Amino acid sequence: MYTGDLADCIWQAVERFDELPDLMNVGLGVDYSVNDYYDVIAKVVGFKGKFTHDLSKPTGMKRKLTDVSRMLKFGWRPKTTLEDGIRQTVDFYRKHVGSQKQNKIGIGWAFISDKGRQRVQEILEANRLSQGSMVYKFEKEFAKLHEQRYGIALNSGTSALHVGLEAMKEKFNWQPKSKVLVPAVTFIASSNSCLHAGLEPVFVDVDARTYNINPALIEEKIDKDTVAIMPVHLFGQPCDMEPIVDIAKRHNLKIIEDCAEAHFAKYKGKTVGSFGEVACFSTYVAHTITTGVGGLVTTNDRELMEISRSLLAHGRACTCEKCVASDPTKVCPLRTQTEMDKRFMFIRLGYSYRIGEFEGVIGLDQLENKDFIMNTRKANAHYLTENLQDVQDYLQLPWYPDYIEHSFMMYPLIVRKDAPFTRRDVTQWLEKNNIETRPMMPLLNQPIYKKLFGDIEKDYPVAQWINHYGFYVGCHHDLERGQLDKIIYSIHEFLKERKLE
Repeated sequence: MYTGDLADCIWQAVERFDELPDLMNVGLGVDYSVNDYYDVIAKVVGFKGKFTHDLSKPTGMKRKLTDVSRMLKFGWRPKTTLEDGIRQTVDFYRKHVGSQKQNKIGIGWAFISDKGRQRVQEILEANRLSQGSMVYKFEKEFAKLHEQRYGIALNSGTSALHVGLEAMKEKFNWQPKSKVLVPAVTFIASSNSCLHAGLEPVFVDVDARTYNINPALIEEKIDKDTVAIMPVHLFGQPCDMEPIVDIAKRHNLKIIEDCAEAHFAKYKGKTVGSFGEVACFSTYVAHTITTGVGGLVTTNDRELMEISRSLLAHGRACTCEKCVASDPTKVCPLRTQTEMDKRFMFIRLGYSYRIGEFEGVIGLDQLENKDFIMNTRKANAHYLTENLQDVQDYLQLPWYPDYIEHSFMMYPLIVRKDAPFTRRDVTQWLEKNNIETRPMMPLLNQPIYKKLFGDIEKDYPVAQWINHYGFYVGCHHDLERGQLDKIIYSIHEFLKERKLE
């Protein structure tokens, strides 16, 4: 029975102490089986899965019914049904207990194991801080896990995109102002990297359910100056790569994948980052796999690898996959083969985009724990979706086909156009409840892009809708069930306040 009813009964017993029998059982007086309890709890919390039982126990048997005849004769009756009592208990937990672990339910979190922390200490003791064997191991393992031969670590995902495009521009002899097709919804680094590489981003509207570049709209944007397509696997959801690859082949275009938010995600069994000439990843602190700051270029093309290695180090002539000079016990034989020390010979205009051993060792630790990180994120997103099914008249939940393995860097939501409230209304409510929110990657309405491209947002209706109605919350691998319940409860409470539930 509900605790509040028991408290009421005790209070009445104190007030009418002289009327009490010597012994009085208190309860609902209803015969429930264990399965009955399961069913009621599942109904209240919105659980849609299947129960499993310890088959050595009598899961369906009814327990002995408590004799409450003396309670009835005393004149007290329970006021709360089993379902209402469980509902009130769950609501109390979600509101008052669910978020006690951390003050704010944030968007991202960095996990570093005890082993990883020990490795960081070993780096300090070895006194080798600049790029060395740890970075090389991280590059090789990361590339292998994404079905690529080469990995090149840099100081950010933005740097990875910049270098990847510059390398492709050099190898394939792209002319200045050559065009790259970019989705109209993405983080600004995707299109900025085109501009920094002397290329022109051409925007393509996105799909209204996946938020990724819409393949059906790509070909109308292609002209004689188009050289590449940049699919961005937004929020951890792979783009529809089959038609994109087909279009690229028919029009002789290259593909550079922006996988900043989609580590280990898969499309029809194939890992993102393995569909084009180059793929670029971010390992910034808020991302699924993190090195604090950082990014990677991956490729199967040795020439692109060598150009990328040169570009990230000021345009150096030495581009070996593993630098012998980073080993304090060895001397690089290539350095003395030319009149000018090859390590200090510069053959192209480059940048200072390198990382050090700290990032490499943290990255290795992340890869060793990737199953925990990715599986927890997926489970958290699944739990949010299961328990927000009843709000879909007002909020669009994530959708993806069954041949997609989503990596859920975050949990995106969009306010429906006919909802009787705005994005600002719901995000302010969540923020007041210590639940961090962020807008869903607005791009074309950014002040700098209005200055560069004009007022073009209206020409991309799906992107415009997302820009003004979309937001996301966290589903990262440090969130516990109570914190997820707090998100769910807060959204439901927002709707109840407006008498929409």
